[in-house]
Amino acid sequence: MLARIDLRYFKCFTLLKLPLRPLTLLSGTNASGKSSVIQALALLHQTMREHEWSSHFVLNGSAVHLGTTADVIDQVQGHRAFGISLQQADGSYVQWEAEGERDDMAMGVKRVSAEFGAGRFDADGSKPLRYLLPHDALSSAKAMWLADCVRQLTYLTAERLGPRETYPLGDPRHAPVVGPQGALPLNGGVSGKEDPPVVGPQGQHTASVLYHGDETRVLKKLVAVGEASTLRHQVEARMQGFFPGCEFVVEKVSKANAVTLGIRTSRSMDFHRPVHTGFGLTQVLPIVVAALSAEEDSLLMIENPEVHLHPAGQAHMGEFLAEVAAAGVQVILETHSDHVLNGIRRAVKRNALSPDDAALHFFRPRDEKDEDAAQVHSPALDRDGNIDSWPDGFFDQFDKDMNHFAGWS
Repeated sequence: MLARIDLRYFKCFTLLKLPLRPLTLLSGTNASGKSSVIQALALLHQTMREHEWSSHFVLNGSAVHLGTTADVIDQVQGHRAFGISLQQADGSYVQWEAEGERDDMAMGVKRVSAEFGAGRFDADGSKPLRYLLPHDALSSAKAMWLADCVRQLTYLTAERLGPRETYPLGDPRHAPVVGPQGALPLNGGVSGKEDPPVVGPQGQHTASVLYHGDETRVLKKLVAVGEASTLRHQVEARMQGFFPGCEFVVEKVSKANAVTLGIRTSRSMDFHRPVHTGFGLTQVLPIVVAALSAEEDSLLMIENPEVHLHPAGQAHMGEFLAEVAAAGVQVILETHSDHVLNGIRRAVKRNALSPDDAALHFFRPRDEKDEDAAQVHSPALDRDGNIDSWPDGFFDQFDKDMNHFAGWS
């Protein structure tokens, strides 16, 4: 599991040291840095996934479009460089330093420092890197785990694909990448572990994953009782928690690399095109498919899981993601929804997730007048789901509005 991410001079942070847990919730005001944390991980993922032997951070790719060096460097104290560090639960870590000219659309790796167990590895930009790591570091199982974890993570953006007439059909796993020293094992990362199904940053491959998912098995801890443990049956069962009676059918379009998705919310109805079932269903489906197709020790990042969901559905989403984290999939989510937060609290109260396995982080914009002021506050949960502190702006708008109507403020 990733235990911490550090950012130096990246986006709005001079220095951030952020603890991560099996479930990490990022909240806060707009433009306060929540997305920057997810973008840093997505940047590592994108570079490792698309350019196995790259010695540059690829700022613009299939996962994120970050612009130029000037767009990703801290505008206050940064110059031409930033740093990203990842730490594992056992203390193993890797730290990257990147630099570039302000108009560059890729940033060179200036230095990589890593420690995995008893081994320490260092490389500058002139030495070959594989998955952004010193090549000799990949002799360590811990380094291979980190490379696979980041390269194979699932990232779902806030702009998920809405209802469509058809959806693309392709290989649910990416093809192997061939580098100067040979090819990866088929459908595998540096450790040879098979790549998980990929729903895509916008969920655009969700229907394709479902089409190929008849033999995919869901983690035992996530299997809904009374249903077959295969992906399709489990997705239907979980979707019914959000939309009672929900069923779907995925059919291939003849002589085309495309599928259609039919959905109904009652057995008394026919299957309809997604456009006739509402946005909420097509926004939730990629999350459920990604979560249920994830493997233990993998990483799932989701922006705004509450989009187009009724408050009850938002709370259920919080509980669902807490269960996913308890099953061994590390979840990092960004949300503005107090209902999602309360769903997590309910999961903790019913012992579905240990409070020690949840991290709550509330971000505030940097105080230009006080550079030492904390940008992140981290309230803690107890076993009853109670939160120990409520900093101003932390999911308190309902209380503020009620106080206003009562004439108390």
